[in-house]
Amino acid sequence: MAIEKLLTALKAHLDQLDAKGVRKGFEMVVTGVKPSQNGFGPRYFIAGKGNQEFLKMNANSYLGMSLRHELIAAEEEGTKKFGVGPGAVRFISGTYQAHIDLEQRLAKFHGREAAMLFSAAYMTSMGVLVPLITEQTLIVSDELNHNCIINAMRLARPAVKAVYKHNNMAELENAIQTNIGKAKRCVVVTDGIFSMRGDHAPLDQIMAIAQKYQKDFEEGVTVAADDSHGVGAFGNTGRGTEEYTKARVDILIGTLGKAFGVNGGYVVADATTIAYLKETAPMYIYSNPITVGECYAAHKAIEILDSPEGLKLLEHLRKITKQFRDGLKTLGLETLPGEHPVVPLMVRDTAKTSALVKYLNQNGILATGLNYPVVPKGDEEIRFQIAADHTEKDITFALNVLKNYQQETAGKK
Repeated sequence: MAIEKLLTALKAHLDQLDAKGVRKGFEMVVTGVKPSQNGFGPRYFIAGKGNQEFLKMNANSYLGMSLRHELIAAEEEGTKKFGVGPGAVRFISGTYQAHIDLEQRLAKFHGREAAMLFSAAYMTSMGVLVPLITEQTLIVSDELNHNCIINAMRLARPAVKAVYKHNNMAELENAIQTNIGKAKRCVVVTDGIFSMRGDHAPLDQIMAIAQKYQKDFEEGVTVAADDSHGVGAFGNTGRGTEEYTKARVDILIGTLGKAFGVNGGYVVADATTIAYLKETAPMYIYSNPITVGECYAAHKAIEILDSPEGLKLLEHLRKITKQFRDGLKTLGLETLPGEHPVVPLMVRDTAKTSALVKYLNQNGILATGLNYPVVPKGDEEIRFQIAADHTEKDITFALNVLKNYQQETAGKK
């Protein structure tokens, strides 16, 4: 076979991942969902685990929208009317009225002139940043930015690339200042919420620094933020990190696949920027959009969030997130300060992190262990993600499992 030499090289790479202990390999398969009952939130069934029920604390569905009957009914309505797929890219015949309506609703939600949908959140950051980063661009990025931003920077090949230490505003300003004269355009990019830690970017300070250096670049300093983990889950009304920091970035990237519970990504900005991106973003031009059914469901999710019911969901989410954070501290466990429903339990040891994740799984809790090299050595953690369809009983259950683990491991010493 002509491919044999390539297969040998591919297998060698997989063997290296195995040797380093970083091969993902196994994918957990969800086989069923048990609805909320008796004061507990939904439970999930996993392939190979029989009838054991699992509390999912490793999902991005911060508002529990994906299981709401209103969204399911809305998606069914859209699908019955227009089918299961758009059948073409937007510029051919893939644009439906539902896409236009959803973009207008997203723009209004964020107080922007225009919005633009992408097939996935990852593709949104790639599709926005690559056309904006020219050969005459200085790109400045937080060291903990998501992989989609990192790969966008690689693909774009800017004139100068600078990475500043996480949320270090002095380093950010220095990166801009020392590169004046080396590029016509400066683009500062950051996550809104950093998904590994649950902390947020100080967008107000970033915008102030950008404004300070506008005159030093022929095409100015533009700030883009990917707030996929923030929108819908953070801020008093779910407007995300912008609302929390009382700041407004130039270009805001969000997702429909986390707090909104559906699928797809989007960007909001001024009308000129969106028009430019529609002409230049290959991830938009050459990819089918999300389905009409997904548009209907996403529109319903925004409608719910932007209502008294949405405010109740956010209030409940903040309450049980605080319950879990306070519970960790009561148990003497380390977490990082913050109010976002990503709550990291800092274990700071690879073997201990793996052992605790295994124990949680055995006792019906799904949580994500983050070990080196995904995080630096000494920063190993378990990432818990709280959702609005969790209940106080769920949080108490999870804390009791952690307490039992402490007692059992203490008894083995």
